[in-house]
Amino acid sequence: MSEITTPNKNVRDDEIDLLDLFRRMGNTLNRWGKALGRAFLISVVFLLKRWLPLGLSIAAGIGISYLLKTASTSFYTSDLVFRNNLALMDKKKMRDNSGTTSEIISKINQLHAFCSEINSSALSQALSIKPESVKNISDISAYWIIDESKDGIPDYVDYKGNHDVHDTTNIRMQDRLDVRVIIHSPQELNLVRDGIIKFIESDSLYQLRNRIRLIQNQELLARLNFDILQLDSLQKVKYFEETRNMKPSSGGQIVFMQEQKTQLVYTDIYLLYAKKQTLESENDLYKGVVTVISDFSFPTRRDNGAMYYGKYLITSCFFLTLLLLIILVNRRKLDEIFKKY
Repeated sequence: MSEITTPNKNVRDDEIDLLDLFRRMGNTLNRWGKALGRAFLISVVFLLKRWLPLGLSIAAGIGISYLLKTASTSFYTSDLVFRNNLALMDKKKMRDNSGTTSEIISKINQLHAFCSEINSSALSQALSIKPESVKNISDISAYWIIDESKDGIPDYVDYKGNHDVHDTTNIRMQDRLDVRVIIHSPQELNLVRDGIIKFIESDSLYQLRNRIRLIQNQELLARLNFDILQLDSLQKVKYFEETRNMKPSSGGQIVFMQEQKTQLVYTDIYLLYAKKQTLESENDLYKGVVTVISDFSFPTRRDNGAMYYGKYLITSCFFLTLLLLIILVNRRKLDEIFKKY
């Protein structure tokens, strides 16, 4: 291979001079740094010299925001959490074998479609609410509740619908769902809640599933009560027989008391009682298709306040004014470019 001879060193023509490369990179970064610093200083000076029109643009954005707040109709947002009583939970996989939670979410989102289409008659009929009250409802939507780390505790609501269904760590809770209502009159939230419950329970298939669930629970309760009585009787017989057999046949004998078998019966009875109490709670607390876990909270502040409009209007007014000032300052250069092309 050929070599290039220089006064200081010999460099092969197929090799890279790292010192020269780093020097060029350093010079490039230095030029970029100076350019950015100069641009920053020019921008600061430009903004300081024109603080009055920019300040007026911010004031105009604030004023328009307050005008829109005064002129527009107030709306409020509140959330409700339902427990799905039809869910058949697989505790190992944390899955609902019935799939009813996804069905109920889809059913409630039919109300969202009615709100989007401004179909007041369909919404009034679905919720069993008077048409004049339905006009105050802006939106009704249902969302999944996400459980992080699969600990059974709800962590957040998937309002954006971007949860990965294949995520095995952060999972959708299969026995509950969130319902968000946007309404103009928060005094009517109770009517909306009752209407949503009626809308869900009006489904004949859900009613049939719920009746079967309650009947099966009653049958299982009857069997549990029978088994508890049988175990209680068995426990008494076993205790009597073991105590009689452990009596000494002649004086002076030492008998070691052993009650392991009787204690096992006690454990079985306690387990049956725990299952019985769970079923009784299920039948007493969760009689319907769904049960309200967390009711609507009464909102104290309207959602569309001045800041609701201001975060868009103030920014828009500021940048539009800034763009106009830049055009006015550079109008000669722009005019030359326009004439040239």
